[in-house]
Amino acid sequence: MTAELAVALPAIALVLAACLASVQLVAQQVRLTDAAADVARALGRGESEASARTIADRVSGGSRLASWNEGPFVCVALSAPGAGVLAAIELRAESCALAGGL
Repeated sequence: MTAELAVALPAIALVLAACLASVQLVAQQVRLTDAAADVARALGRGESEASARTIADRVSGGSRLASWNEGPFVCVALSAPGAGVLAAIELRAESCALAGGL
């Protein structure tokens, strides 16, 4: 029984680490999505690009920001690398808001 446990324990630890890293990645994606929506609404209200970057940094914890106009909408895309073990994964969130909205 001890030898089997010694063989299985590293595999269990690896699976647990992968699960925890995945949960962290999902939480980061949710923060990025929320930040994209907040930034799109801010730019839609006519706030400055600097103000939008401040909002993105505050909500997402640091990300790259790109914005563009698409007809009557202001759209933004935020991207950031994953954290921890899954840092090689690039996360991205987009959102649009009506320009000149309240």
